[in-house]
Amino acid sequence: MEQFENFYITTPIYYVNDKPHIGHAYTSLICDVTARFMKLAGKKVKFTTGTDEHGQKIEKAAKAREMQPKEFTDEVSVSFKELAKFMNFEYDYFIRTTEERHEKAVIALWNRLEEKGQIYLDSYSGWYSVRDEAFYQESELIDGKAPTGAEVQWIKEESYFFRLSNWQDELLELYKNQPDFVFPESRKNEVVSFVRSGLIDLSISRTSFNWGIKVPGNDKHVIYVWIDALTNYLTSIGFPSTEGEEYKRFWAESKTQIPVSSTGMTPNLADNSLNVHVIGKDILRFHAVYWPAILLAADLPLPKQIAVHGWWLNEGEKISKSLGNVIDPISLAQEFGVDQLRYFLLREASFGQDGNFSKKNMISRINSELANNIGNLVQRTISFLHKQCSGIVPTIDQSLLKGEESLPVCKAILDQVMNHLSKYEFNQIILLIINISSEANAYIDKSAPWILSKTDRECMNLVIYKLLEYIRIIGILLQPIIPKSAEMILDQLQIPKEQRDLKSLCDACVSSGITLPKPTPVFQKLMLSSTID
Repeated sequence: MEQFENFYITTPIYYVNDKPHIGHAYTSLICDVTARFMKLAGKKVKFTTGTDEHGQKIEKAAKAREMQPKEFTDEVSVSFKELAKFMNFEYDYFIRTTEERHEKAVIALWNRLEEKGQIYLDSYSGWYSVRDEAFYQESELIDGKAPTGAEVQWIKEESYFFRLSNWQDELLELYKNQPDFVFPESRKNEVVSFVRSGLIDLSISRTSFNWGIKVPGNDKHVIYVWIDALTNYLTSIGFPSTEGEEYKRFWAESKTQIPVSSTGMTPNLADNSLNVHVIGKDILRFHAVYWPAILLAADLPLPKQIAVHGWWLNEGEKISKSLGNVIDPISLAQEFGVDQLRYFLLREASFGQDGNFSKKNMISRINSELANNIGNLVQRTISFLHKQCSGIVPTIDQSLLKGEESLPVCKAILDQVMNHLSKYEFNQIILLIINISSEANAYIDKSAPWILSKTDRECMNLVIYKLLEYIRIIGILLQPIIPKSAEMILDQLQIPKEQRDLKSLCDACVSSGITLPKPTPVFQKLMLSSTID
């Protein structure tokens, strides 16, 4: 992690044919938490998200509402910004594909591909899914439908094609030389299998609808929505200019491709930047096959990694509109709390695998891990400090902090956290924090400071100080995961803002002699019918 200075992370841009759901919240949460950790580690970070606003689905949805497509997208795009604000996602740029600057970037990429002989005009006939905005081969259909279950239709029309078939060998070489280009490995294997089965040229324009960016020099054709959407990752950092500061910092320095031996979020040692696209498994092919092929064909640098998470189930069932079990993240956050929802989504799912949402499980996690464990530790420690020391952090002999009374080894803890972060193991980071809190609670019971207050106040002071250090470590590490709650914890310890980064985790400590405010409960216990304002 120390090998690079610049970090660029993106969500896919979300299609605006409907309101946000829990999958959108989860993808953005992964990016937000990762970006926050990187900022705490002192990296220069850019985190982007946005909305995908062109295509046949949008045109149909707008028509059904008796609205113009731009009017429709203006309305629905706002809901994704509202979700980000509500969930406390600290993105740096929100891109809309209807922006003029994005249209310029898409046309520039198209022209670049055309100049290099990578695009040609022909006619297309085959199966197309409007819902997926994707073309499928006959062999991919399952019971006459797309692999996603979407309806398909046979279309035949004039189309521009991208010479995808030319890049099969280069893609296979990429996956071989950069084994972490697609992460986790199970998704990489899926991609490799698809590419090895043989690539055919990709239809990249449509003539049967009008809502989209027109092909330069032939406005009968609309550029394929996925070419349009994928280009957002370049638009957000200044493309078509390749000389701008952000493009050079977050993209151009990633051009060197050399073999790596480990898996996870690993930058090339020759580079000074790491850029990652975080996506759901349903759009793997577009990002891990089409996008790198397009970049190779345009002679542009590649991203370092496509990180692929699983889907969310609702009580074990696949989520779908037809089943009526779509999960609204804003309603959940209003019921249980924003930080509580952030915590549960990261705690419950292992990255790359499907997660199972259950209100019962969520309440259990909140009560047992946040309220009873971490919250209880903070409350009982600071309450005891006020009872015995008038709220003043005791001054202790630092030489006594040895042997069984040694403080937690922050460098070792931080190394574990960053190792888990490199593989998006957020649940393991949380488990590590929970274990620290459990250790501190066990230390209270073992040390019995309420007895020491009558027999050995110097030892009591040592116990209090050590407990405050446990809480400081927990508060710093929780910041990216549950920011507001972590801030409440650190504020109660009076930790200065400049001492809340990961460097200070190891280099600083709780200040003796200061008076802490009286404890404020950080987490409330919930009943199944409980509601948090």
